[in-house]
Amino acid sequence: MSQVEGDTPQGRGAVSNVRLPPRGRAQPPPTESRRTTFYGALFRNELRTTFRRWRTLALLAVLAAVPILVGIAVKIETGDGSSAGGGGGGAGPAFISQITNNGLFLVFTALAATLPFFLPMAIGVIAGDAIAGEANAGTLRYLLVAPAGRTRLLLTKYATVMTFCLVATLIVAISALTVGALLFPLGDLTTISGTTISFTDGLGRAFLIALVVAASLVGVAALGLFVSTLTTSGIAAMATTVGLLITVQILDQIPQLDALHPYFFSHYWLSFADLMREPVYWDDLTKNLGLQALYAVVFGSAAWARFTTKDIAS
Repeated sequence: MSQVEGDTPQGRGAVSNVRLPPRGRAQPPPTESRRTTFYGALFRNELRTTFRRWRTLALLAVLAAVPILVGIAVKIETGDGSSAGGGGGGAGPAFISQITNNGLFLVFTALAATLPFFLPMAIGVIAGDAIAGEANAGTLRYLLVAPAGRTRLLLTKYATVMTFCLVATLIVAISALTVGALLFPLGDLTTISGTTISFTDGLGRAFLIALVVAASLVGVAALGLFVSTLTTSGIAAMATTVGLLITVQILDQIPQLDALHPYFFSHYWLSFADLMREPVYWDDLTKNLGLQALYAVVFGSAAWARFTTKDIAS
């Protein structure tokens, strides 16, 4: 600390304390690379925290078990030579009738079975706990002490939830592919349109379908994050998010609300089946992705508006 003289409101010659850097050694401002390193470390820490929780591991275990149960059930049912399912049309859960011919269809069946409830429920639990869980544990204000800022912390939380979406979806797909390969034959497969594609092409479409399913949960993640900013109770946020998911899907099945159905985030979820057509039907797929983006913008903005003005007392 050095003392310098200058013109001040107290008069010329008054002394003020000014902190000066050592002569010839100016203090460099924080660089972009240092800020990027900090935010990367914050994101990695959020990922470690999320995926080390027993709740997260239990959710992933349940998701991985669904294809195993479906595969075993189909194997037992078709043990006497009968066909599985009995459904037709090839779309959504009707993929189950094709599993005995090609184990790759178990991937499509498992994703169709988990998408209406298991996957969005898992996302709702993780997203609902993102902010409210930190507030309830008393760690939220300590996170905000770090030079991340509320906006970047919220974006980090959302990125973590989206990473969980992708990981959860891939776990379902990989579990289904493994079980399908062990219990059923693999090879060229017939599309919904009746054309035959190679196993490699089918595997690529299965991976693309998994990405589409993960993207279909973008709106749910934003909704859950918004709910999480409204309360300091993680359990209440998770329960509210899951309750909203169930309510929306019930409303989507009521014929009298047909005019509103295209605006429900779950309405186009099973449109991923169109990727198994030749050529691919893109209409419902693009509607689904556009609707998820709209939900992400609306509820993401609402979460940001709420979180940036929220009084953090715990």
